[in-house]
Parts: sequence; C-alpha cells; structure tokens
Amino acid sequence: MKRILVSNWDMFLVRGILAILFGIATLLMPGITLVVLVVLFGSYALLDGVVLSILAFKNRKHDSNWWLMLLTGLLSIAAGVATFAWPGITTISLFYVIVAWASATGISEVIYAIRFRKEIEGEWLLVLDGMLSVGFGILLIAQPIAGALAVLGLIGVYAIAYGVMLAVLAFRLRNLEDKRDAQQIEQRPAHQSLNQLG
Repeated sequence: MKRILVSNWDMFLVRGILAILFGIATLLMPGITLVVLVVLFGSYALLDGVVLSILAFKNRKHDSNWWLMLLTGLLSIAAGVATFAWPGITTISLFYVIVAWASATGISEVIYAIRFRKEIEGEWLLVLDGMLSVGFGILLIAQPIAGALAVLGLIGVYAIAYGVMLAVLAFRLRNLEDKRDAQQIEQRPAHQSLNQLG
C-alpha cells in the first residue's frame, strides 16, 4: 500500500490545490451569493471525491481496506451531488451539508491514517487533516444558525489550511518516491546501470 500511495503523490497534491483554490475563492468574494457558493462548494466536493475515489480504486489490489478511502471519496461526491441536486437549497441547508461533509470525511481520514500509521510516513498529516475537518464541523455547529454565507471566512480559512496540509503530505510522499528510485538504482547490477546511462 505504501508503494501505491507514494506513486500517486500527485493525487494528494491535486486535492490540496483544489482545496486551496476553493478557500481563496471564498475569501476573495466577501459579497458572494448563495448560487456562487453552491457552484464553488459543489464543484470542489465533486472533484475532490472523484480524485480520492480514483486513488482508492488504484489501491484496491494492494490494500484490503481500500474501501475506507473510497468511502471518503463517495461521501465527498454525495455532498457535491446533494448541493447541486437539492431544489431551492437555502443557506441553512447548505450550511448543514458542509458540516456533515467536513465531519464525515474528517472521521474517515483519521480512521484511515490510524489503521495504516505503520505503513505511511507522514500519517500524522492525514490525522491532522481529519481532525481539522472534524473540528471545523464542530465549530460550525457551535455558530449561531445564520447559514453558510455568514461563515464564509471560516470556510475559506479551513479550506486553505486543509489544502496546505494535503500539499505538504504530497511532497513528503514525492520525496519518498525519489528515495525509493535512488535505492533501486543503487541495488541494480553495475552493467544494468551502465546500459541505462548509455
């Protein structure tokens, strides 16, 4: 499983970039309308879920618990679909969709990271990401019920922090891939290395 995650470090980077872009977009548009927020969050949740689901399917032959990652992806896709498909969605309804999405995906990430802490270097970043999501959901619940538009700043900051941690995890995995490739080259017989150089 570690080999699969390391080889697909770019998937984590894509997820991080998507989250950062979503966060920046919400912060740069303080007068955002409900329709715009629906499009932004729905698109982000769908794309993030698709990327994570693809990673889960790539990992299914090497990891008997690949369904945990798939579950997180499907939860994100479900949140995106619900956002777009909900007729006449209100700011309060969207608020609860975001709360449920953040809490559910956060719990899934924490469980996944803990189960595979011996196989993933930098698993604490996944745990931290998951805890951030759960904490974000709890913080939103604690807010007066004013709807998603009233907590745009909080949503934006959360998304950027979440994305940055995913990006850091991605680069850690890429460094592991570089080290693995270097070790494989060192372990090859000298004549094979010379042939490849030639």
